[in-house]
Amino acid sequence: MEEYEYAIIGQGAAAFAAALKADEFGIKTVMIGKNETNGTLLGGTCVNVGCVPSKRLITAGNFLDKINKDRFDGLYYSTRVENFGKIMEDKEFLVGSMRFSKYQKVLGKLKNVKYINEFASFIDKNTLEVNGKEIKAKRILIATGARARIPEINGIEKIKYLTNEEALSMKKLPKSMVIIGGRALGLEFAEMFSHFGVKVTLLQRSDKILPNWEPEVSYYLEQYLRDEGVNIITNAKIDRVLGSKEMVDVYFSVKGRKQEVKAEKILLATGRTPNIEKLNLTATGIKLNESGFIKIDKYMKTSVDGIYAAGDVTGEPMLEALAAAEGNKATVNAFGREKLSVDLNSVPSAVFTFPEAARVGLTDKEANNKGIRCACQPVMFKDLAKAGIIKDTRGLIKMVINANTKQILGVEIVGENAADLIHEAVLAVKFKLTIDDIIDTVHVFPTLSEIMKLGALSFYHNVEDLSCCSE
Repeated sequence: MEEYEYAIIGQGAAAFAAALKADEFGIKTVMIGKNETNGTLLGGTCVNVGCVPSKRLITAGNFLDKINKDRFDGLYYSTRVENFGKIMEDKEFLVGSMRFSKYQKVLGKLKNVKYINEFASFIDKNTLEVNGKEIKAKRILIATGARARIPEINGIEKIKYLTNEEALSMKKLPKSMVIIGGRALGLEFAEMFSHFGVKVTLLQRSDKILPNWEPEVSYYLEQYLRDEGVNIITNAKIDRVLGSKEMVDVYFSVKGRKQEVKAEKILLATGRTPNIEKLNLTATGIKLNESGFIKIDKYMKTSVDGIYAAGDVTGEPMLEALAAAEGNKATVNAFGREKLSVDLNSVPSAVFTFPEAARVGLTDKEANNKGIRCACQPVMFKDLAKAGIIKDTRGLIKMVINANTKQILGVEIVGENAADLIHEAVLAVKFKLTIDDIIDTVHVFPTLSEIMKLGALSFYHNVEDLSCCSE
C-alpha cells in the first residue's frame, strides 16, 4: 500500500491547480489521471477536446468569413477551405504542444507530486484502488470532470452521432449538419461549421437560444447567427431520429406541427454528465445534487469529511478558469488554516460565436427576484466610434444597476471581442463599483472597451446625442 497526504483524482484544470498548490505547500501528493471522457488526456477536457481545439477552429472559420465578407469598399477578395484535413492537423499540433508545455512539462517540475495514468476507485473514504493496488490518503480531491450528455431520443442509440469530441477530430467536412442544443457549445459549433461551408440547422428546445441570458442579447445574437447562414429553429421538440449510411433524419415538432430535417451528420450539444461511474462513490457516502453531480459546499467540501471536489464534476457553471480556482482553493481549505470560497457572481462566462457574447453578475430578472429595484437598458455598438471604424456595428451592452445606489450588478455584451471586453465589468461587479466609477475612468479612444462607458453614461443621457468625447 502506498500512502500520501493528498490524492487528486483527475488531470484537468482543477486537478492541476490543486497539484501546483499542493507542491507549493510541500505536500506528498499523488495525481491519478484517467476519467470517462474518451478524448481526454493529460490536461483534461479544455486543452484536448474543449476550449483550445474548438477556439482554434472557430478562429480559422471567423478568419475565412471575414475575408469573404468584403467589409471595406475598394478591397475585394475571397477564399475557401482548400484542405480541411490540414486545418485539423494544425489544430492537433497546437493541442499537442500546449499539452506538453502547459501540463506534461509542468508536471515534471513538481517535486512533491507523483502522476499515475490510471483510473481510481474508492474502497473507503481514505483508500483508493488504482490498477489493483491500494493508495491511502488523508485528503482526497475529486476533479474528474464531465463529458457530453446523450439525451433520451427515440432511435439515438441506432445512429452514429457526434459530440464535441468527435466533431473536433473529423478529417472531412460534411455537406450538412443538424445540431441539437442552443446554448454555448451548440452555437459555437453551428457557426464554426457554417463558416467552413457546412449547411447547418440548429434545433433548440426553448423559445430562444441562451435561455438564461438577457432577452435582448439572445434575440440579437440569434439574428446575427441567422445572417451568418445558420438555420435556427426554436421551440423544437425532438421526436425521433433515423439513420442510414449517408444521412440522418431528425423528426421534430414545433408547437405541435411535425417537421423533418436531413443531414449528413448530427451533433449533440445537450449538456454534460459527470465522470463518476468508476469512482465507486457508494463506498464513501458522498451525496450528489439533484442533477447527479457531486454536491459541495462553498469551500468545495463534499458531504464526507476529508473529501473535496472541484471543477465540472460538481456541475454548473462549467468553466476552465473556475475549475482552476476551485482546485486551488480546495487544496488551501484541505491543508491550510484559511477557508476560501469562490464568488460565483463575479465569475464571467462567454460564448465564442462571431460576434461573441459574454456576461457577468445578475440579469435584470435575477436582480428583481432578489428584491432589488433595477435600472437597465441596452446600448448598441452602432453608437460606438470604434465599431464604425472597423465596420462591424453588430452588438450591444446591457448593464443592470441598483436604481438606488447606482451599483453595477451585472453586465452582458454581444459584439466583437465581447469575451475580452467583459473583464472591466467583472471588476465592477466584484468590487461593487458604480456607473459613476466607470464614467470617471478615462478610456482609450477609439476602442471597443468604451462600450462600458457608454453603457454607464446611458443612465444619464441618450447616448445617440453624445459626441465621441463626452465626459
